[in-house]
Amino acid sequence: MTYTDLFIQDFSDAAFQQAFRLYFAEMGVEVKEEQWPALFEQMTSEGGNAAYVRLSPAGEVIGFIQFTMIELTNWFFNWPMGFVREFWVSPSERGQGHGKDLLQKAEAYFAAQGAARSILTTDSAEAFYLHCGYRKASDIAAKNNDIVLLKDLNL
Repeated sequence: MTYTDLFIQDFSDAAFQQAFRLYFAEMGVEVKEEQWPALFEQMTSEGGNAAYVRLSPAGEVIGFIQFTMIELTNWFFNWPMGFVREFWVSPSERGQGHGKDLLQKAEAYFAAQGAARSILTTDSAEAFYLHCGYRKASDIAAKNNDIVLLKDLNL
């Protein structure tokens, strides 16, 4: 089956907005209708954010991955990394390889931008990420207290 993967940097895109709303609904996060435009505008105006949205041949949202490049720095080192911000696959489409495909697309983007590693946090899909080659980063703490996972990318 052929799917369409849209690369998004302008979060006013209707497919991304639909995917993101479905994601928040599944998580039980309530956003007032009048707050959505500002949320999507902020994603765009921050700069550097990107996403892939996967659509079925019928144009239905299968899932999305939102990501950005970050740079961890101190007085001596700069360490560019890819950061997976948000990631969701429709419950009816899980287990069919869509998540792995979307994650690999983000990782390829990171590598093309010169990142040697990908980093993310999770509170629900640790086994999936470990299966995809990530490892726990026990020496890095996330401010939200979620598990931090890293993957070395093949440059």
